[in-house]
This record gives sequence, C-alpha cells and structure tokens, in this order.
Amino acid sequence: MVPMATTQLTTTVSPKALPLPALLALATAVFVTALTETLPAGVLPGMSDALGVGESATGQAVTVYAIGTAATAIPLTAATAGWGRKRLLLTAMAGFALANTVTAASTSYPLTLAARFLAGVAAGLAWALLAGYARRLVPVDQQGRAMAVAMAGVPVALSLGVPIGTFLGQVLAWWVPFLAMTALALGVIGWIAALLPEQSGRPGGGRAPVRSALGVPGVVPVLAVTVLFVLAHTILFTYVTPFLARAGLGGSADSVLLVFGLASLAGVWLVGAHIHRRLRQLTIGGALLVAVTATLLGLGSHSAPLVYPAALLWGLGWGGVPTLLQTAVSDAGGERADAAQAMLVTLWNAAMAGGGLVGGLVLGRLGTGALPWTVLALLLSVLALTLAARRHGFPAVRRQP
Repeated sequence: MVPMATTQLTTTVSPKALPLPALLALATAVFVTALTETLPAGVLPGMSDALGVGESATGQAVTVYAIGTAATAIPLTAATAGWGRKRLLLTAMAGFALANTVTAASTSYPLTLAARFLAGVAAGLAWALLAGYARRLVPVDQQGRAMAVAMAGVPVALSLGVPIGTFLGQVLAWWVPFLAMTALALGVIGWIAALLPEQSGRPGGGRAPVRSALGVPGVVPVLAVTVLFVLAHTILFTYVTPFLARAGLGGSADSVLLVFGLASLAGVWLVGAHIHRRLRQLTIGGALLVAVTATLLGLGSHSAPLVYPAALLWGLGWGGVPTLLQTAVSDAGGERADAAQAMLVTLWNAAMAGGGLVGGLVLGRLGTGALPWTVLALLLSVLALTLAARRHGFPAVRRQP
C-alpha cells in the first residue's frame, strides 16, 4: 500500500455507484488467497499419500504458508513501496498460479513446502495491497462498502470454497482443487489487467517507513486488538471439530461451519452498510457477539441445540472483522497506512499460527471444555482495548482519510 494522500488514480469513479466489476476482481483475488491457505486441510489424506508422509507432516503445509506471509509481508512492502500497485498485485497473483501448479504436480515433500512458502509470500504481498486498493477505487463515503465487497472473498472461501475443494479432491483427485485454483488465479490476472486502474507507489520510490508507523497514535491499539481477536477466532475455528464431538455432533462439522459461513456473509454486508459512520460500534458489537458465542459454548458444551445458534452469532460477529480492522489501521496510519497494513498482515498470520499452538495446548492439558473460556478471556481483552481506544484507533467519530 501507499500513503493515501499521494496516490493518483487514472480513472474517475462515479460517487453514486460502486465499481462492482473492479471490486469483484479484488474479491476473487481475496478468495484465491484465503482458499489457497486452507485447501490442504480438506485434501489431507490424499495429499499425504502422494507425498509419502504422515498427515501431521502434511498439515505443516498450512503452517509454512502462514510463516511465508508473516516473515515477508513487512520487508516486501518496504522494498516495493515505489512499485505501481497494479503491477504488484498482478505479480502476487502470478505467484499463486505458480505455487498452486507446483503443489498439484509435486510428489516431493520439500518441494511442496517450498511451493507453499511461495504462496505465503504472495499472500503477504497481496494482503498489504488489497484493502488499500479497494478504498482508493471509490470516494471516502463509499470506502467501507467497497472494502466489504472486496473482503467478502474470505467468508465465501471458508463457507463454500473449502467444502467444494474437499469434494473435488475426494471425487476426482487431491490435486484437482489446486489446479482449479491455478486456473482461477490466471483468470483473476486477466480480470485485474483489464479492469483495475493503475495506482502509483510512493513518489520517487524509497522504502516505506514500516517501523515508524508504530509511533502513529492509534496504530498500536488496532494491532493489539487484531492479535487478540484473530487468536481467539483461530482457537475456536481450528478445534471446532473435537469440540463438536464432545457435544455429540462429531459428524456435523460441515453443517455447523456452513451456518457460520453464511452468517459471516451477513456480517460482511452489515459492516459494509454501516462502517463509514459506526466503525467503533461495529467492532465492539462483533467482539460482543463472539464473546456471547464462547459463553454459550462454554455453558452448553454438551448441548447440541446451542451449537447452531452459537455458530450463527459467531459468523455474524466475525464476518466483518477483517474489513473493520483493516479500515481502522488504515485510518489510524494516515500517510503511513501502507506500513500499518503490512504490520497488520504480519501479526494476523502470527496470531493464526499462535491460535493453533495455544488451542492445542489448552486442548491437550485442559480438554475441549476449556476452549470456549479461553476464547472468552481473549475477547474480554479485545473489548477492553477497543473501549479504551476511544480517541485513537477506534474513535467515537471516524476520522476522514
């Protein structure tokens, strides 16, 4: 991303209508990013057989992806600050096409991990661009809706993409979904090339002042909320299957996650409609809904009837969170929004990796019943930080970019 005040667009967008074709291209790019990350989990048995390693080793393909994103988002954002944003986004999508093709063709475990690391690098590059690109396609009063459209690719990937990819992997072959992702990435490259306007990088090139963004008031509170919120969500999402087994719904994870995914789409729509004036209230509301979800699951961990309403509240609360936090950090970062976004991407992925680790420790030592209470403790911290950041980070009156 680049400072908003210095970015120039080559096209003019009508203030009355969202540029949906361009925004849907970004949403599809987000879909490719999110589904590429999670796809190995849906085809784990076949992928393990092909690579000749155990399922736990194959599962590290997801971990390596997250490491690639977390390790490279900040340095790559700094190093490419002077690049045109469109060229950079096309490069990231080409990285996804290459990585998914190699993953589909590989029978070598080290080569597969290298391809997954490359996909993570492409993701770090893309995530640092996508939110800002969507914001700068539209006037200020439409930025929230534009970001909501672009970020809708995440819940669509989780609620529809993963089940479809898993089905294709089971019916055809484990590598078919990866080749399908290659085809989709190539299609997105053409879509972006044809419809997205160019956006300039930092004037004169130069490196983005990544560390200096930490000194901007409001950036640190948003980043802290991001780490805690993503950590809480990942703990619940990663270990939802063993938790459901305790509630007697061991074979219903797909239907529960479908409810979560559809509710997430509703959450995205709600945030898109109201983020321009109610970013603070929506962030607090999202944290409250996920906190209520954790409470319901904690009190009724053996009660199947409570699970589906809890999944509904979880999706409503979480669906718009990526849009809310990326908007908040861009608003807070101001002229250093590109650096702030890169830091958010890094910490987001670190929190995802940490969620798997912390959740595994809780599950192993305290059992599934402790998972919801761990999530609740984290969400209470999210609420406290958001409420405290009333002046900067999550202001009562949103600052105009």
